[in-house]
Amino acid sequence: MDLQVLWFCLIAVLWSGYFVLEGFDFGVGMLLPFLPRNETERAAMFQSIGPVWDGNEVWLVVAGGATFAAFPAWYATMFSGFYLALLLLLVLLIVRVVSFEWRGKGHGEAWRKAWMWANAVGSFGIALLWGIALSNLLYGVPINSDGDFSGGFSDLFNAYTVFGGIAFALLFVFYGACYLTLRTTGDLLARSQATARRLALPALIVGGAYLAWTVVVATDNNHKDVFPPVLPAALAAVALLLAALCALRGRDGVAFVLTAAATIGVVATLFTSLYPRVMVSSTDFANSLTVPDAASAHYTLAVMSVVALIFVPLVLLYQGWTYHVFRARVTGGEVESPAELLGGGAAR
Repeated sequence: MDLQVLWFCLIAVLWSGYFVLEGFDFGVGMLLPFLPRNETERAAMFQSIGPVWDGNEVWLVVAGGATFAAFPAWYATMFSGFYLALLLLLVLLIVRVVSFEWRGKGHGEAWRKAWMWANAVGSFGIALLWGIALSNLLYGVPINSDGDFSGGFSDLFNAYTVFGGIAFALLFVFYGACYLTLRTTGDLLARSQATARRLALPALIVGGAYLAWTVVVATDNNHKDVFPPVLPAALAAVALLLAALCALRGRDGVAFVLTAAATIGVVATLFTSLYPRVMVSSTDFANSLTVPDAASAHYTLAVMSVVALIFVPLVLLYQGWTYHVFRARVTGGEVESPAELLGGGAAR
């Protein structure tokens, strides 16, 4: 396989990994104002993602860095064209990070509630903006003959891209509810299961419609045949259908895994619909950025391939171990610090 094609596929894998791991994080955040009934339950929801959310964010850094190194022209055009949207995304990411760190710095109800809402708004905004941004790559943005973005902020918003943002947010909130069914106990667990059942049908309808619309946009805007984009779209739709059925029947673990598979399928549909381009031009299709035109030199891609072959398996092993260590269900009770645990062990 040509290194340019290989790295286009690896970029898709990295973005899939980011959304699979961060998708349920965002979903839990969006549910914070609505699902818990007291501070203990809110604490349990924070605890369910507390040990892993920052590790999940690493995938965003890796995906962004790999895009910059492997396809610098794509990175430059995308980040210049989406500058304001990505700046807003960065602000929301910072707000969300701060909400995890600062929520426990105060004990007042108003303080904790404010950071709970900050996390919820940040999670929803991030999911919405990612859906809009990725949908724009396929739908098309104004790109001139030099490969530079020539439009404005308003050019990023149309019926398809906004619907894509809504689809991402709804898919992630369903994903988050499925995740909570595996990590919580008692009344919060029962409410998480009920919420997953209520969200199953809307997520299926909106997600399926977005996948179908993406195939249509690929044929109309990117001059693609229906096949191959329809293949990952169909697989994603089937996974989402089965996830919804499993959620309705109380098969929580299977529903979670299938929702993760559907998330991968959505990203695969977008990237399959894009290839052999990385960004579609809405003003003149000839100005669209292609994989060969946007890629780095062969030597750069070869060095990156060696580095990826060494370090990506290590990251996967470490992150898998982390999830194994923190697999127990949470209750929202106070957690002893490592110093207290060590002190207690020494005393005994």
